[in-house]
Amino acid sequence: MGSGQHHSARPQETSPAVDQTAPAASPEHDGAITEDLPDIVDLVMEMGRVPEEPAADTQAPSPPLPAVSTPRLPTHLDALADRARDYVEAASSSNTRRAYASDWKQFASWCRRQGVEMFPPDPQVVGLYITACASGKATRDRKPNSVSTIERRLSALTWNYAQRGQPLDRKDRHIATVMAGIRNKHAAPPRQKEAVLPEDLIAMLETLDRGTLRGLRDRAMLLIGFAGGLRRSEITGLDVGRDQTEDGRGWIEILDKGLLVTLRGKTGWREVEVGRGSSDATCPVVALETWLKLARIAHGPLFRRVTGRGKAVGANRLNDQEVARLVKRTALAAGVRGDLPEGQRGKLFAGHSLRSGLASSAEVDERYVQKQLGHTSAEMTRKYQRRRDRFRVNLTKASGL
Repeated sequence: MGSGQHHSARPQETSPAVDQTAPAASPEHDGAITEDLPDIVDLVMEMGRVPEEPAADTQAPSPPLPAVSTPRLPTHLDALADRARDYVEAASSSNTRRAYASDWKQFASWCRRQGVEMFPPDPQVVGLYITACASGKATRDRKPNSVSTIERRLSALTWNYAQRGQPLDRKDRHIATVMAGIRNKHAAPPRQKEAVLPEDLIAMLETLDRGTLRGLRDRAMLLIGFAGGLRRSEITGLDVGRDQTEDGRGWIEILDKGLLVTLRGKTGWREVEVGRGSSDATCPVVALETWLKLARIAHGPLFRRVTGRGKAVGANRLNDQEVARLVKRTALAAGVRGDLPEGQRGKLFAGHSLRSGLASSAEVDERYVQKQLGHTSAEMTRKYQRRRDRFRVNLTKASGL
C-alpha cells in the first residue's frame, strides 16, 4: 500500500439493524457478550437457517450476517442450534469475547465514518484500518494503539469475519506488509509485571488483618495463587468440590500432604499440587482450611465477597479483578520495590506477579515449574522467571576476561 495507490472505497450500505450511535463494548457489561456473538455460521449456513432480527429493546448487536435466501432451519433442530451456540461461547473466555466484541464495534464505527463497506472483507480496507490504529486516527480521541493492541484488533476482525462465513486473509500483502512495518517502527520491549518473591509475599501477608474474614480470605488467595502458580481467573474460578457450580473452572481436594487443585485453564484440564508449608504462618493449605472453617463454606464458590465490614460472607463468586487489586494493594502497603517512586510501583504488580514469583524463586528443575504453571513450552516458562537466572552463568569470566 504505497503512497501512490488509491483505495477505491465503495459506499457503505447501511442496515436498520445497526445502531450507528451504539457505544463500544465495555468489559464491565457482561450482558453484552451474548448479543455481540454472531450466530454459529457453520451450523446456520449448512442447515439453511436465516438469522433472526434482534428485539427492539435489546442492545445493538454487531453488523448482521449478509442475507441468505435459504429456508429456515427445521424447528426440531432449534435445540441443537442453541446448544451449539453454547459451545461457541465456551471456546473462548468471556474476557476474549468482550474484547473481540468491542474491537468489532470500533471497526464498524471507523468504516461508517470513512464511508467504506465492511462486507465482503477487504484486505485493503483492513490495512488502512490498522494504519489508522497505529497513527491515532482510528478513534475520535486520536490515541495511537500499541502494537499488541493492534495485533488483538486484527485477531478480532479475523475471528468475527470467520464466524460470519467470510474469512479474512491476514497474509494478504495489504495486511501483512503493513503489520510488519508497524511492528518494526512501533514495537517496544514487553512490559512484564514484577515478580513477587517469597520475602515480598511474607511482607504482604503481614499487611492483612487476621481478625476479619476478608483478611483471612485474602491471605488464602495470595498463598494459593503463589504456591499453585495460578492465574487470577483460576483462583476465583475454584469451587469447594467437583461439579458444584455452572461457572466453576475447577475444584480443590484437601489431603494429608497438601492440596490437590483440578483446573480448567488455557491449555485444558490439569492438576496442580500445593504442598503444605514448613510453617503454619505461611502454609497455603492451613490458610485455606482456616478460611473455609471460619467462613463456613462447604459448597459452591471457594472465594466469595465479604460484606458487613468483613464479618459476613456472600454467596457470589469473587471477580478475578479483585486478585489483581489485592496483589497491587498489599505490595504497595508492604513497601515492595520501595526503591521506586510510588506511581511507578503501582504499575508493576498484578495477578501475574504471583505466577512469575513462583517461577522465579522455586529452586527445582525447570520442567516441574513448567508443569505447575500449565505451560506447553519451556520457553514460555522462562519468560516468567524474572530474576531467577540473571548472571548465574557469567560468560565474561568464562571467556577469560
